[in-house]
Amino acid sequence: MSLMEKKAGSVLEPKKTDLYFKSFIAGGVACMCSKSAVAPLDRIKILFQAHNQHYKHLGIFTCLKSIVEKESITGLYKGNGAQMIRIFPYGAVQFVSFEFYKKVIKNTFGPSHASKFFAGSAAGVTASIMTYPLDVVRARLAFQVTGEHVYSGICNTLSLMFRREGGISALYKGLSPTILAKIPSAGLSFYVFERSKAFLLEYRPELCGRSHSSSSGGIVLTLPAKLFCGGLAGGIAQTVSYPLDVARRKMQLGMMTAETQKFGRGLIEILVLTYKKDGIANGLFRGMTINYLRVVPMMAVSLSTYELGKQIFGLDTGIDS
Repeated sequence: MSLMEKKAGSVLEPKKTDLYFKSFIAGGVACMCSKSAVAPLDRIKILFQAHNQHYKHLGIFTCLKSIVEKESITGLYKGNGAQMIRIFPYGAVQFVSFEFYKKVIKNTFGPSHASKFFAGSAAGVTASIMTYPLDVVRARLAFQVTGEHVYSGICNTLSLMFRREGGISALYKGLSPTILAKIPSAGLSFYVFERSKAFLLEYRPELCGRSHSSSSGGIVLTLPAKLFCGGLAGGIAQTVSYPLDVARRKMQLGMMTAETQKFGRGLIEILVLTYKKDGIANGLFRGMTINYLRVVPMMAVSLSTYELGKQIFGLDTGIDS
């Protein structure tokens, strides 16, 4: 290797490392902000999906009121501690993986719109596998009602599940629908966000853009435009993958109640049983209304905060082919 090649390599490698490190931090912070913003709605969604006996007959706003009355204001954030411990590495891994897979696919197959979908899907699957046990813990803690606690905290939940429900496999209950749901969900989230961002920058820069010196295109989206693109991406992605999310929650909750015990089976069996017992609206899409109320602002905040983080770190956030 020549001296010039060595110098080039020494210059490029830190830049690449710097890109992934900054994407890691920006992604983790973005997901923590977004999940904290919708934590009360997140808990209600879990209670609705698994038909918790105390809240299953209530509407969204009456459920919020009832939780505060029964469990105080902190009840709205039950399980959010586990969520925060999980969501930083999840968001960090997801966003840095997206940047990595996007570059790999582009270098291998050339630039294309479809690369955003495949990179997003691969990133979502990677992050889900790496942080999945904490997602199970978060669901179980959120499902509990004051006075009927089965678990006392994150470590206690992990320990009891491991000892009582079959070892390490218990910590990965519901992984199959999670992976299947992440392929369209994460893929569409990143694809729709990137394409809508590019569309607005190309066709409506006077309304949605502002100058930014670090962007290759000279302009970046304004914050309201970022929020719009993120919300649109989240709404479309969740609509496609929602029945798999319902199946995932029922598998995660497993042995907690007589109602959820019957769902400790395979994915197809759970979907069929849910459809036969509760139908489409009240079964496979149970909690969809609350999901829209939470996922649209959540994805808007997550993707927008990530974009802002990239701008703060001086990373390019213009139109990306």
